[in-house]
Amino acid sequence: MTGSGNRTAGAATEETVDEVVAAVLTASRVLVGISARSLAQVEESVTLTQFRTLVVLDGHGPSRLNQLAERLDVTASTALRMVDRLIAADLVDRRENAQDRREVVIDLTAEGRKLVRRVTRKRRAEIERIVLGLPAGRRRELVRALVAFADAADEPAVVAEAASRLGW
Repeated sequence: MTGSGNRTAGAATEETVDEVVAAVLTASRVLVGISARSLAQVEESVTLTQFRTLVVLDGHGPSRLNQLAERLDVTASTALRMVDRLIAADLVDRRENAQDRREVVIDLTAEGRKLVRRVTRKRRAEIERIVLGLPAGRRRELVRALVAFADAADEPAVVAEAASRLGW
């Protein structure tokens, strides 16, 4: 009897996990759609991958190439090619590290910072419109669920002010 009871509990857990995965996949489609629409206005300037690079620089500040590559989870050569394209577009610049002249530091230009802000404002406005459509009680549930999800993924928490700044 104990064995069949465990199987039933396991099956219920499996269904719950499947339901959660399906819900997260659906929500991710919504968020990817919002991201795509927010980038559509600047797609001639940057790709999604290039925008992610800009957001990482915006969030972490000036970075050495190896730091940037690690944060983007790409090789240093891939990061260098990305940086070169963004330099050509006048969205980032590269300069010597004041503390160690052998190192190069990469940072956003004023134009790169403006682009991140513009796309983030659009993305935030669309997400806000969706959130305002939720009853207040459901908003609290959503916050708890998303915080738990981010914790499980070991994603550092973002405070509300920073969330409006971070476009990723």
